Amino acid sequence: MSEAHRISNTAQWQQDDASHHLHPFSDNGALSRDGARVITRAEGVRVWDSDGKEYLDAFAGLWCVNLGYGREELVQAATQQMRELPYYNLFFKTATPPVVALSKMLAEVAPKHINHTFFTGSGSEANDTVLRMVRRYWDIKGQPERKTIIGRHNGYHGSTVAGASLGGMAPMHAQGDLPIPGIVHIRQPYWYGEGGDMTPEDFGLVAAKALEEKILEVGPEKVAAFIAEPIQGAGGIIIPPDTYWPEIQRIVRQYDILLVVDEVICGFGRTGEWFGSDYYGLTPDLMSIAKGLSSGYLPIGGVMVADRVAEAFKQGGGDFNHGFTYSGHPVCAAVALENLRILRDEGIITRVKQETAPYLQSQLQRLADHPLVGEVRGLGMLGAVELVQDRVRRTRYPEEGRVGTLCRDHALAEGLILRATGDTMLMSPPLVITPPDIDELVSKTRRALDATWAQLQKEFAIQA
Repeated sequence: MSEAHRISNTAQWQQDDASHHLHPFSDNGALSRDGARVITRAEGVRVWDSDGKEYLDAFAGLWCVNLGYGREELVQAATQQMRELPYYNLFFKTATPPVVALSKMLAEVAPKHINHTFFTGSGSEANDTVLRMVRRYWDIKGQPERKTIIGRHNGYHGSTVAGASLGGMAPMHAQGDLPIPGIVHIRQPYWYGEGGDMTPEDFGLVAAKALEEKILEVGPEKVAAFIAEPIQGAGGIIIPPDTYWPEIQRIVRQYDILLVVDEVICGFGRTGEWFGSDYYGLTPDLMSIAKGLSSGYLPIGGVMVADRVAEAFKQGGGDFNHGFTYSGHPVCAAVALENLRILRDEGIITRVKQETAPYLQSQLQRLADHPLVGEVRGLGMLGAVELVQDRVRRTRYPEEGRVGTLCRDHALAEGLILRATGDTMLMSPPLVITPPDIDELVSKTRRALDATWAQLQKEFAIQA
């Protein structure tokens, strides 16, 4: 394609986008004026825009393209299923072969006490289903007063009404009169931002005990469940101290409330285990899944259900009046099944655990000496770089979020896609990333940090 043709296409796409498309999580007025970046193709761990610029996608699309782009096996799985059975629903005592096979394979890779899945079209729908399922479970158990679900401030569980309510994102709660009744929140296990002078171990216990305090405040007989991500993703890749999850698990057992682990980001290999629950040794009652389930190739999600909950629904629940037109869409299920087969048969998760994740984490630590960096943290194929004005006091620059946006834009100029949450730079690359790609990721991140630092030195008259 000629340069003139590319420019012409880009301009037309941007104009049509501004005229007809409302983007998620965007200032659509500003975006219409600036013009969207139009991505036209992808391969491996890289994407290209309509101007031909190449980017290393260090965010795997949106935490989801675990196998990388261009896996022909997934295309073939979709094509074959489209020809055989392009759609049928799961209502009215009906199943389809891809859904049955996917359910079985999920049971094989899940923790041993989890052997059932309720399918949805996304992670947000999965967490809507969690709310319905948790409350219905306690109705079946003869404890209908157990309605309250406890989440975490700055947690993320999707953007539907129920998902956004279960999550603790203040900007989302500010729009739409959220959270809905019956959902409350406790502090997050964010040691770097909130731990003060405490050791990580002590802070982990304090953050976990906030759950017990909230249970007692609400009344144990009224609390239905606690929902949390193993590692908070959108909130800033917040990795809890080692003391946190054991204490949380003790508390939910003591008060007999359901533990809901949102595996939408951590599931399917991102921690070097099949699930974040495996990494932390958790025994969840429900697990929300999506994203890496199909490596983002087609939309699919679900709720994986522990045996004790599934048996309650089977033995005494009657109809569960909940579901979606596209629950377990056969084409999506076929692609997800092939995606899981590749993850298993090619040993990708084992390679992450033993090789590429340790290499990524060791290389990321090389950024810790940068004058703009307060902390580098990571686990598996997740990494975060905190940008601060004062490293000792952990203080931010004015207008929190602006420095992160500057760094993100400098990274894009370098041909690297990172995400900025406030002034924290996040990365979550495809699980198939190689050591040379990781070297490129880290070197381009450093160049983006250098460019951001140079800009800040001028703006704040900082002496080098």
